[in-house]
Amino acid sequence: MRCTDKRSRKYRAAIKRRNRAVRRMFFVFTALCIAAAGIAYTKYQAKEKYLVAEYESSGYDKAFHREELYSADLCVAADNVDMKGAPATDTLKSAALFDVEGKTVDFAYNIHERMYPASLTKLMTALVALDSADLSDTVTVSANADAGKFAADEQVCGIKAGDELTLGDLLYGLLLYSGNDNAVAIAEHISGSEKAFAEKMNEKAQEIMATKSHFVNSNGLHNEDHYTTAYDMYLIFNECIKNEKFLEMIQAKSYKTDVKNADGTTRQIVWEPTNYYALGEAPLPKSGEIVGGKTGTTLKAGNCLVLLDRSDAGKPYISIVMGAGTKDVLYQDMTALIEGISDNE
Repeated sequence: MRCTDKRSRKYRAAIKRRNRAVRRMFFVFTALCIAAAGIAYTKYQAKEKYLVAEYESSGYDKAFHREELYSADLCVAADNVDMKGAPATDTLKSAALFDVEGKTVDFAYNIHERMYPASLTKLMTALVALDSADLSDTVTVSANADAGKFAADEQVCGIKAGDELTLGDLLYGLLLYSGNDNAVAIAEHISGSEKAFAEKMNEKAQEIMATKSHFVNSNGLHNEDHYTTAYDMYLIFNECIKNEKFLEMIQAKSYKTDVKNADGTTRQIVWEPTNYYALGEAPLPKSGEIVGGKTGTTLKAGNCLVLLDRSDAGKPYISIVMGAGTKDVLYQDMTALIEGISDNE
């Protein structure tokens, strides 16, 4: 019995020693696994941090985070905004009134809905041109920009292949008389082709956060892939009016220039605004002042108008109406917006 008990005690002691050894090995193994996992995770974090840094340095568009592009410097509205005296919305497609200095949206209706811009496109054409070239540049008109290339119902300034005039001349005709021919001449002078110029237009749109716009030409003639919103038109026009030369152009009552013909002779062209207020074909608002702006009309786009206005106190506003069914409705709605400024100041 004693020998058996002694052997049993020894056996049990050995079992305990083995179990302790197994537990120590388990703890050591677990610790090593945890350490390995920690090292792997640290390496993963370092790699992830590197990849993020690489992405930010190579592909991140810092323009979207420039301070001047934040809402503190822009009028912003996510939804419709009502206003006393606003146009009736039963026929309204898209419209807005922006307080430029106050950075507020005083009226908004469907301002983020996709719309066709028609000749409002030429605001972006002018913006890119003013940023890209000298107004004194001499431009030779190509066959693509010849007025004869356009349909009878497409507005042209009357330039011809081989004509020579300045970029500044072309911009006056673009903004006042809305010449589709001038738009092509400007695009080709700056970028070599209208397609390449449209790429610059889209780059500029992204830069100023007009991210719901896409342009395929410089004049706004209809294309299903050529679109914008009333809010994007505000962003574009807001950039335009920062340029003193642009302001001078949209305020002109008319513009006269001498064009050098292909044969070396010269002829004179006079361009007048297409804006019915400027032409006296629409009654002026009873309050406020119209500084100038841009019209746009196609069958698909309807009747469109963007204006820079001033209140009776001299404050600047941007008013926009897009997609109106007729010219009469367009100017009635625009007048309601402008007269609403004094009612809501």
